[in-house]
Amino acid sequence: MRKSNRAAAGAAAWQAVQHSNRPGTPGVGERVAALPRMLGSRLRGRYDGLTVPRLLMFLLAVAYVASPIDLVPELFVPLLGLADDVGVAVWLATSLMGETERFLHWEQREGHVQGRVVG
Repeated sequence: MRKSNRAAAGAAAWQAVQHSNRPGTPGVGERVAALPRMLGSRLRGRYDGLTVPRLLMFLLAVAYVASPIDLVPELFVPLLGLADDVGVAVWLATSLMGETERFLHWEQREGHVQGRVVG
């Protein structure tokens, strides 16, 4: 993906993130900080809210957005070539927003604070 397309996809994803941040929900910084804890909890088998197929979809989306190879090249269909990148980036951002919110609620229910169990 060209740099300009990455920038457009990133800007669209950021707009989606900003619009999905509702009052009373965790902020973007809190969600980003929760990502490594969520992955670690999933890999250790403690958190089963993130399914393996969903995790694979996230990894594929990251690889697609970062990859210079596009499913729909901009050379042939410029607008559609950009739209697929933006669409994947927006899906990834909004899906991660929802997934991290569920994880943060799970941490609260389970009594976890910053990845440690509160006794």
